[in-house]
Amino acid sequence: MTPDELHAALDAMNAAADDADKPGLIEVQTDHWIGGLDALQTAKPKTLVDGIRIRDIKVAVGAGVATRILTRAEAGERGQPFRELSNRD
Repeated sequence: MTPDELHAALDAMNAAADDADKPGLIEVQTDHWIGGLDALQTAKPKTLVDGIRIRDIKVAVGAGVATRILTRAEAGERGQPFRELSNRD
């Protein structure tokens, strides 16, 4: 997933009428993170609860995951605290 594809997917999901269908968690395969998606993290986490975030959506990086965006319903507690999608920087 390229940064442009990620932004487009986040914007499309954010247009959902139901809050449960809005972006809740971004899972990123380690190689994709190192390969360029890490540049989208614009601010260092202030607390452990904040964690890594892109456009205020929590990011989970791992070797055993596929790069994808989960809805808030799919992410459950893993994406909390949920925040509104911020503008692109």
